[in-house]
This record gives sequence, structure tokens and C-alpha cells, in this order.
Amino acid sequence: MNLDIQSFMEYLHEVKKTSKNTEDSYERDLKKLKEYLLGKKVSDVEEITEEHLLDYIMMLKEAGRKPSTISRNMASFKAYFDYLKKQGMVEWNVAAGLKAPKVEKKLPEILTAEETERLLEQPNGSTPKELRDKAMLELLYATGIRVTELITLKISDVNLKMEYIICTDAHKERIIPFGNMAKRAIDEYIDNGRPKLVADEKSELLFTNCSGGAMSRQGFWKLVKHYGSKAGIRTDITPYTLRHSFAAHLVSNGADLKSVQEMLGHSDISTTQIYTQMNQLGIREVYTKAHPRG
Repeated sequence: MNLDIQSFMEYLHEVKKTSKNTEDSYERDLKKLKEYLLGKKVSDVEEITEEHLLDYIMMLKEAGRKPSTISRNMASFKAYFDYLKKQGMVEWNVAAGLKAPKVEKKLPEILTAEETERLLEQPNGSTPKELRDKAMLELLYATGIRVTELITLKISDVNLKMEYIICTDAHKERIIPFGNMAKRAIDEYIDNGRPKLVADEKSELLFTNCSGGAMSRQGFWKLVKHYGSKAGIRTDITPYTLRHSFAAHLVSNGADLKSVQEMLGHSDISTTQIYTQMNQLGIREVYTKAHPRG
């Protein structure tokens, strides 16, 4: 099965243009399935049956795997066997009939406007690192972009005069506006912070680590947690907290869902609709507290 998995990964990357996170998840799920099947003396994809997959899923359930993990495994199997069928390697998709368990959708954690303000005020010094951190946090909250998009931004992706950035993901290019506070922080960083961090004048990265190299996702996560703790925020804050807060605050202040979807880069508007639900819950809370018969 190894060669088949490898060709499937190439297909996802080159044809479907999937994200690296998706590819990593699918490959990990399929390799674990392969180990399980080899233990059952099944080494050819044509020998795999729906019963094999059901037994494997039952094993995951008994091992205490979350419904979301099991659902992702099923999605991996369905995509893989659909690929094999299209390639003529199997007659049918044996995973097509698998039914994923119901996954309880939890509303994402967001910051209040006051907590957001406290967080963004934390990097308030004039060192290159603090100027960088201030600019990164302001831009993240101003645009709601993903961590990977933030740490890979190039100087050429930022139009300070017109106050927008250009983000390019696997599917399309997005133009996202930002406001005056983010502009001011980026201006200050580019003028007085970045030249002292970036040794290589040819570097196109907007934000770098303290050695002038590319910043890692883990590095930025630590940065956000540090300032969250410093601001006295008790929520387990992550970069996604700011992304969710960006979207929720826009919706609660009247932004239309389609525009928020475009800025976030969601391919399906149903993903964005969770912020409408959050807004409705907020309205209900206000009603309950304020109405005489609430």
C-alpha cells in the first residue's frame, strides 16, 4: 500500500491543491490504517473490505478517540479510496458507506473588546522585538488572517498607502483591508524595528524571528500566550483566538457574512455562519439580563 499512499499524496498536493495540514493529516491516518491492515495480513488494496474499515474504526472508538478524530479518519479513507477508484486500482470505494459520528460543534473562544484592547497594548516598548510583536498582533486582529499567512507575509504583500494586504492560499488570492492602528504599528516596525532584526537585505519576509530568519508557528504561538498572560487574560489564548475575535467582533457590529467569509478565506459560508450563532447567543444574553420578563 505504500506506493499507493505516496501517489495519493502527490495527487492531493499537485491536483487538488490541498493545504499542508490536510495532507499531513491524511497521510498520518492512512499510514496508521496500513499498519493495522498489515497486522491483519492484508497488504493489497484490492483485499480491503468495508468490514476491515469498520473494525478499525471500532478499535479507534474503544481506544477513546474523539468523534472529530474518527470523522477525520473516515474522510481520509473516503478520499483515498475514491482516488484509487478513479485510478482503476479498485472497483469501488469501500469507504463510501461509512457514516461519521456526530461531532458536537463547540463555539470558538473569543476575547471581549476590552480584553483585546489589553492584549494589543502589551507590546508597548521601543525595542525591535516589541515593535515587531506590536505590529504582528495589530495586523492579526485587524485582518483575521491565519498564522501561516501572517508569518509568511512579504513586504510586497503589504500596501501601507491603501491599507490592505494580499494573502494567497492554495485556492485564491485575497485582498484584506486593515485600519489605522495596524498601519501605524507596521510603519513603526518597518522604520525602526525590522532593519535591526533582518541581517539579509534581500529578505522579503515582513516579519522574522530575532535572528532575522523565518518565524515558526510555535514561536508565534508562544508570543501570543506570553502577552495574553501579561494582559491578565484567563482564556487559553492562541492565534486562533484573535482570528475568531476579529470575525465575531465584525459580525456583532453589523458586517455582512459574505464579506467576513471573503476576508477569512472560508471556501464555504457555512463555516462563517458560526459567528452569526455567537452573535445571536450574545443578543439572547443581553435580553435575558435586561428584559423584565427575561
